[in-house]
Amino acid sequence: MKSPVVKRSIVVAGHKTSVSLEEAFWNGVKEISGLRDMTLSELVGEIDSNRQQGNLSSAIRLFVLDYFRSRAMPAATDKTQP
Repeated sequence: MKSPVVKRSIVVAGHKTSVSLEEAFWNGVKEISGLRDMTLSELVGEIDSNRQQGNLSSAIRLFVLDYFRSRAMPAATDKTQP
């Protein structure tokens, strides 16, 4: 059985590192970087520089979750309005 986690190499702040994420999170971070007109490396560098704790993979997962959660909240709020 194939692992749902995909390990990829990426250059962050001039340093090559590897990040292991599920395909859905890779897709999410790619989508966000495209929407922000940034490269994947630039966005991951921003996430890396802003993380408070934990590893980079966890920080990316939390970033993607927070991004899409914040976009879903106004839509959920609109549905409850008369």
